[in-house]
Amino acid sequence: MTTIAPTEIDAHLLRSWPLPRPDARADKEERGATLVVAGSAEMPGAASMAATAALRAGAGKVAVATPASVAVGLALWLPEVRVIALPQSDAGGPAGDAIAKVEPLLRKVDAVLVGPGMLDAAATRTFARRLLKRATRAAVVLDALAMDVVLDLRRFEITPLLTPHPGELAHLTGVTKEEVSADPERHAREAALRWDAVVALKGATTYIATPEGDCWRHVSSDAGLGTSGSGDVLAGIIVGLAARGAPLAQAAVWGVALHARAGRVLGERMGSIGYLARELPGEIPSLLEAFAR
Repeated sequence: MTTIAPTEIDAHLLRSWPLPRPDARADKEERGATLVVAGSAEMPGAASMAATAALRAGAGKVAVATPASVAVGLALWLPEVRVIALPQSDAGGPAGDAIAKVEPLLRKVDAVLVGPGMLDAAATRTFARRLLKRATRAAVVLDALAMDVVLDLRRFEITPLLTPHPGELAHLTGVTKEEVSADPERHAREAALRWDAVVALKGATTYIATPEGDCWRHVSSDAGLGTSGSGDVLAGIIVGLAARGAPLAQAAVWGVALHARAGRVLGERMGSIGYLARELPGEIPSLLEAFAR
């Protein structure tokens, strides 16, 4: 089978592939509802950054499900979101009955993100597997430990989006990180086809592949994006765009581009390194507006 070269993600592509835009009279319900399952006692900020990024990307409503030990603090920190306290495992991940806390929302939301900042690999993997069985209407984005669910399912019944970096893809596919880094495009394409998933393989050069054989490439030279929490922000942007109605591949393409451009704006204003991941979401609305014009 002939493989078509990946499409470069640039301003021309973005302008030719506009995001769904809400009507001027649209309320928060029409802009899409998002559920973010994220965070832990050690990394509550991951949930905060992902949820904030989803709102900045234009999602109308965001609910965050996070371990009970940090839920109150997160609710005070994020007054715009609904916070759901999840029962915890002994290792700080979601307990066996945690899925019951979010199950009613899965029938209502438009997009779900699972994984940023979560602990307890086994518990998170089990939770993600149970969530996938119930999330039949929402677009699903799997990040961090939640991606381990592919080790159980191998192939998805409903196509989700996964956001691995080379080390994570190596873990999920059984090859070495060096092998993935040597030929990231091939490994992204093969994983997308094998799992029936959209795969955004992150790095200085990011490849986004679909099971249908489509592939996009984004090259970034912004060293400042290599900072703690940056991936949580990217996942939040993507799920926010998906909640607005963007197909997962489009949400990933736009999310990667917006994330990089936000880093560029901050780098020009503050310096190429040293800005914080939590500062990235604040740049997203103006970047979206600039492309809309």
